[in-house]
Amino acid sequence: MTKLEPQHDPACWGCGENPIGLHLPRPSEPGRDTYDAELAFDARHQGGPGIVHGGVVSAALDEAVGLLATWYAFPTVTARIFVRYRKPVPIDTVLRLEAHVVGASGRRIRAVAALREDDEVLAEAKAAMLRVPLEHFLGTPEGRAIAHRLYGRPSTS
Repeated sequence: MTKLEPQHDPACWGCGENPIGLHLPRPSEPGRDTYDAELAFDARHQGGPGIVHGGVVSAALDEAVGLLATWYAFPTVTARIFVRYRKPVPIDTVLRLEAHVVGASGRRIRAVAALREDDEVLAEAKAAMLRVPLEHFLGTPEGRAIAHRLYGRPSTS
């Protein structure tokens, strides 16, 4: 596989400029094996009264390991993720989202993530990420357009 610099899609719900997204910061440099960010969920993310919907919590943990893996070895996708919910996640509270690589072999990267309020773990995940060729993303018009813009590859439909 060709070594490519990490990129992100501006429309990404997790780290892009998507108006309804989480707007998580991207890692600061390629090859990092840790990720750390602050975030706060609001009423748009609510499941039960005052509590973040579990699917949104899972998506945030997936985004943390996904951003980490993408900057560790671009490009990657989630192959498998297991989420454990330990405590209700409150809305309108600043939380810490952390992830780190625990191992890598061939195309597979193993990572873990945690969502914390202060020192208390509210939810955690174990994930297997898979490094894929750039062509993985060329199956859509949006993917082809981004590849063309970034790498000069044809954007044929």
